[in-house]
Amino acid sequence: IFYHQCFYLFTVYIRLRFLSTIFHSLSLSFTFPLSVSFHPFPAPLGHPFSNKRWDTCAVIGNGGIVANSSCGKMINSADFVIRCNLPPLSDGYEKDVGTKTNLVTANPTILFKKFESLVGRRRPLMEKLSSYGNSMLLLPAFSFGMNTAVCMRTLYTIQDFESAIHPVFINPEYLIKLSKFWHAHGLKEARLSTGVMMTSLALELCDDVHLYGFWPFGIHPFNFKNLTNHYYDDMKPNTNFHSMPVEFSILLQLHRNDD
Repeated sequence: IFYHQCFYLFTVYIRLRFLSTIFHSLSLSFTFPLSVSFHPFPAPLGHPFSNKRWDTCAVIGNGGIVANSSCGKMINSADFVIRCNLPPLSDGYEKDVGTKTNLVTANPTILFKKFESLVGRRRPLMEKLSSYGNSMLLLPAFSFGMNTAVCMRTLYTIQDFESAIHPVFINPEYLIKLSKFWHAHGLKEARLSTGVMMTSLALELCDDVHLYGFWPFGIHPFNFKNLTNHYYDDMKPNTNFHSMPVEFSILLQLHRNDD
């Protein structure tokens, strides 16, 4: 059911150099004027997913159900591993969630709250990013106007520290098209969760997609024990934007239909 849109996922240099303004995907009244100094990628860089497809993808949704699951080896065995929102991979979590990472997302809320918008010390962020090796760091710089500056500071920090990680920006056009697609298939929430976005990407890139940590309920389905919201904390989701049970139901239906 997916048409191939991942080519448009990233806002790349080749596209930017022909534009003077970028519209934000979720706040169209905000624009970002481009200058000749704004080149998030060197000119020779092509699209990272061009002519590529993997046999297996693993998308880790960080739900509490993966705690004590011993899924780490299975996750590490996937050809392409996608992680959401800078999750912890060490301190004993390795056996449950693995360590392999090809792409990791960064929610700007984390950059604002945990790393103080990068207006002070920047090393704590770089120490965090070292967990993900030379993976891609996906930043929603053009989703909301308020996100642009902190995502730009993240890009510059990575460049200044000469980190191995590769920052990439989500193309706002991709987010708009993805939201319309899921809306047409029954997911009518204000904003898609990172998990749904990354699952969509994985379905375009891989023949076989495995999801981990997407169980949205507070009780384990097998042992009936209470679950924390995340495998690493119990911070509750913002229900004003996301409806995790509805997302789970749609993803489960997708699995049953084997589309």
